[in-house]
Amino acid sequence: MQKLEKLQFIKNVGSNWIALATDVLVGFFLSPFILHRLGDAAFGIWVLIFSITGYYGLFDLGIRSSLVRYVSKAKATGDMEYATRVINTSLFSYTCIGTFAFLITIALSASVDSLFHIDPQFHNTARWLLLMVGSAVSLGFPLGISGGVLEGLQRFDVASLTRIVQTLLKAVLIVFFLTRGFGLLTVAFITVTLPILSALVCSVIALRILPVRIGLSYVDRETFREIARYSGVMLIMIISGRLRFRTDAIVIGTFLSSVAITYFNIGARIVDYAGEVVEGLAQLFVPMSSHSEATGNVNRLRLILIAGNRFCAFIIFPLCALLVILGKSVIEVWVGKRYVAQSYPVLLLMLIPSTLMLSQLASGRLLVGSGKHRTWAVMTLVEGVANLVLSILLVRPYGIIGDALGTAIPLSATAIFFLPAHVCRKVQVSLGFFLRQAYTLPLVLCAPLIVTLLLMKRWFVPHTYLQLLAHVTIAAAVYGLALSWAFVSRRALRVGQLQTSPDEAALAAAAVETYQQDI
Repeated sequence: MQKLEKLQFIKNVGSNWIALATDVLVGFFLSPFILHRLGDAAFGIWVLIFSITGYYGLFDLGIRSSLVRYVSKAKATGDMEYATRVINTSLFSYTCIGTFAFLITIALSASVDSLFHIDPQFHNTARWLLLMVGSAVSLGFPLGISGGVLEGLQRFDVASLTRIVQTLLKAVLIVFFLTRGFGLLTVAFITVTLPILSALVCSVIALRILPVRIGLSYVDRETFREIARYSGVMLIMIISGRLRFRTDAIVIGTFLSSVAITYFNIGARIVDYAGEVVEGLAQLFVPMSSHSEATGNVNRLRLILIAGNRFCAFIIFPLCALLVILGKSVIEVWVGKRYVAQSYPVLLLMLIPSTLMLSQLASGRLLVGSGKHRTWAVMTLVEGVANLVLSILLVRPYGIIGDALGTAIPLSATAIFFLPAHVCRKVQVSLGFFLRQAYTLPLVLCAPLIVTLLLMKRWFVPHTYLQLLAHVTIAAAVYGLALSWAFVSRRALRVGQLQTSPDEAALAAAAVETYQQDI
């Protein structure tokens, strides 16, 4: 049984990384293709509409997190009746939410051209685009039940496979139709239809794995209360996430123009790609933290804090160095030289604070997994409100740079002054010890990479994909050698002696051994 569980874990992690790589690669090459085919104004409207409908995610109310938790619990106990109640209650709730979201879509689509600075020639297109995307998102609420069920059953491999197929098919269809003269609405139709079909496939698979009965008679009021109690804090974090990272296009579209959204999105999207790579690793720390908290193994939580953030830093530090040094070349090669002047400053302003936060991604996951995330949720909400207020205040005098500053300032403050000290207090680790143990080695390993990139740039500045690939390949080889040395010498896995009581020392030793086996 343990062997089967380990095999499933490897399948889950592997399939998730492959799906992530597919998303990043397809998005990286497809985005400039769409941009140049549609034009700056139309592409900006595309980003704006998807940003608006992205706020529909607030209507989730944390139900998906509850669904994952309680389906997993039902699987562990073999309680099919409980699983039936949870799934049907969640499905009924999501159907009501989807209906409400559809009504909002109809209202917004009638006035979107008056709410935002949109070129008159795109007024009709913007209305239809919002109606199409909003309707698909509304339908996605009840259909999204299948994804939560699969996660609760720990069948990430199924969800990842459908995601890979969906991403590749979307790329092929968009390229096919854009090269034949079709426009923005066709691209949107492809983009919103494929996730619906994917959700239908996942629904069939989920019901085969967990054959529960579906019907109104299984909707349960007490189960709804149980879901609501757990999802309350998660809702705060959902709202915070939207305010922190999904307000920029709306603010820029309200006070500037859809073209300005395009320039901002180019710099910000590159940072998003870097963040997605770290996210793929960090999600593993939630169940690890939950298990440690449930067994009372505080020392293992401390090890997850230090080693988890160290591993996040291993990924984001070199990406940050590469984008700071070669960011202009990346933008030029990706979308064209004319975007560099405005998009590169956005890239820098978003990249530095994002790196500070992404290098601590294990901290946030540990707080969520161990149930210690209430204060963290409130703090991120405060940060999100500050982000929105500052962005509105700064966007008029400073344009898209002002909006980027509105995001960067509160994000930096949270990452520097709150999160490290807060999580160290929660697991009772010295702040200085944590910072030294988590980040000294990643910073040292990045030094040869930075020197290599600077020397290569003095030799020649890349202006083509091939030249950029040469820089990245050589730099990656240097960093790969440094990272290999760290793992071969076991320095990457080594954590200094934690300050513990005699009873905790034995537990700490066992935790180190278990941690190294997990890695």
